[in-house]
Amino acid sequence: MKENVFKGTARIALIIGGVALALGMIGVIEAFNERDIVSDVITLGQVVLYACPLIAGYFVAKREDVGRSMVPVHGLLGGAIAAVPTFALLYITTIWETIRDSFINVSPTLIEALSFGNESVLAGGMRLVLIFAVLGLVGALFSLLGTKLRAAFLQAVAWVVGIGVMSEILVNILRPRLTSANLKALFGSGLNQTPFIFLLVGITVLSLAWQMVGKDRYQARQASMNAEQKKRSSIIRNVLIFCILMILPSVLGVYLSEIFNNVALYILMGLGLNIAVGLAGLLDLGYVTNFAIGAYLMAIMTSGSEYGLTTPVPFWIALIICTLAGMAAGFTFALPVLKMRGDYLAIATLGFGEIIRILAKSDAMKGTLGGAQGILQVPAAKISGVAASIFVPILDFINGILGRWDLGIIGSKGGEIIFDKPPQLYYLLLACCLLMLIISNRLNNSRVGRRWMAIREDEDVAAAMGINTTSAKVIAFTLSAASGGLAGAIFAAKLGSIFPHSFQLLISVNVLSLIIVGGLGSLPGIVLGAFALIGIPELLREFAEFRLLMYGIALMAMMLLRPEGLWPSEARKRELSRDDDPPPIAASAGAGD
Repeated sequence: MKENVFKGTARIALIIGGVALALGMIGVIEAFNERDIVSDVITLGQVVLYACPLIAGYFVAKREDVGRSMVPVHGLLGGAIAAVPTFALLYITTIWETIRDSFINVSPTLIEALSFGNESVLAGGMRLVLIFAVLGLVGALFSLLGTKLRAAFLQAVAWVVGIGVMSEILVNILRPRLTSANLKALFGSGLNQTPFIFLLVGITVLSLAWQMVGKDRYQARQASMNAEQKKRSSIIRNVLIFCILMILPSVLGVYLSEIFNNVALYILMGLGLNIAVGLAGLLDLGYVTNFAIGAYLMAIMTSGSEYGLTTPVPFWIALIICTLAGMAAGFTFALPVLKMRGDYLAIATLGFGEIIRILAKSDAMKGTLGGAQGILQVPAAKISGVAASIFVPILDFINGILGRWDLGIIGSKGGEIIFDKPPQLYYLLLACCLLMLIISNRLNNSRVGRRWMAIREDEDVAAAMGINTTSAKVIAFTLSAASGGLAGAIFAAKLGSIFPHSFQLLISVNVLSLIIVGGLGSLPGIVLGAFALIGIPELLREFAEFRLLMYGIALMAMMLLRPEGLWPSEARKRELSRDDDPPPIAASAGAGD
């Protein structure tokens, strides 16, 4: 029995040790070492590397066949074994001098980091084994803590690591609001040691207090509220969120406003694709089609005479036309695939996306779509004329009240409101996202939404219950495409030029991924998924080469650990909990035995 227990420990540790080795050999650890978490003490690469023995010790100790008294032993052993693959790499470099010819990322910098700069690589490797063993022990002992304390500490670690990683951005945000001395006390190349410890302890205490006292009181308070009180509370919360969103560009600045704009574009597309995938269960891998149609149509209509139009179409009219064109495309492409399901539907829709991209790039459509050269000098969105004469005084009055929290939305050309910079575009995208959120929420709770969910569960049963599945699927594709056309139109005005390479398959994959990670059918989940998969990689652009790797890891982790998503809908949670229950026949048979 003991032999089997130790075999299990060795198997888990070697798997996680293999992950650590892979991260080193593909260049992740070396690249992440460039970013400090704690100034001149801990780097992001060290966090990634040392997390491996901690995880190994934790999972080894959590196994049912490991007795409580043996937890430290298995933790030490698991951590030490997790170091074996990396130690083997260090040893190989001493006898294979040209290893970098085959594995280009096994650089001297990586070897120096893994061996702690020791002249003797093997001596450094032994030190690595010792550190991994100690960290394995820490991970094993961590598993013995109470659930609430573990959760509180992990939340604190996530916060301080996030603050350390984003230290450069936080310095730029805080520079106008803090003195140089205060900034130096908080940040260096990362988060300084004193604020790091203070935040780690403080967040742990606050999180633990919330879980032990605050959460129960909050839930009890929510349960005791009547319908009128809940409605009033919801209104107050929404007003506060709206006010924060309105002043956000003034707080964040141009760079972060641009990142929020990119996230908002994907939120728009995610809200649309969620109708087809999250509600109706129609796997659409060609959503970039609607995005491209909206972008090209906006560029052609607002550019005017260059494309055969006597006068350019005003942005707002073009925006409506692009949205309708997206819906028309969704309706047209839905017709040939109505009888398809699952993988076949995904492949068919994938083909639509590739057809549009190839047409946009081809010489046959060069006269209309610009071919590989794209369309340049697309005008920015703006409000002019009578509408500007109404809105400009109102916004001037608001900016006068806000003072230094200036919304920065007034253009300087003849009293027009021009959306040509990230802070101004932020408000346009915010308005569109809020509109789509309201529409999506209404659809979720409508009869049409319930029909879609019935089709998602079982199309044959839905048809047997009298649901017209053909019309429901056509409506789903059509309404889903509207949001893609809208996002594409804003994208063209935002970028000022469009090219065929902007409409790759990766766009569809990104939108589908954020829905899966956030939670199928969940509107808050879409927002959270967009920030997780679009916002964070945008903030960490120096690690862009590992973006797809991070996507893959995130999707695998979600499928294994939290298949319902980061913020699942209530219906999705019920479905998954129902699937975990034993079948009624099996349960009754077990009871009879």
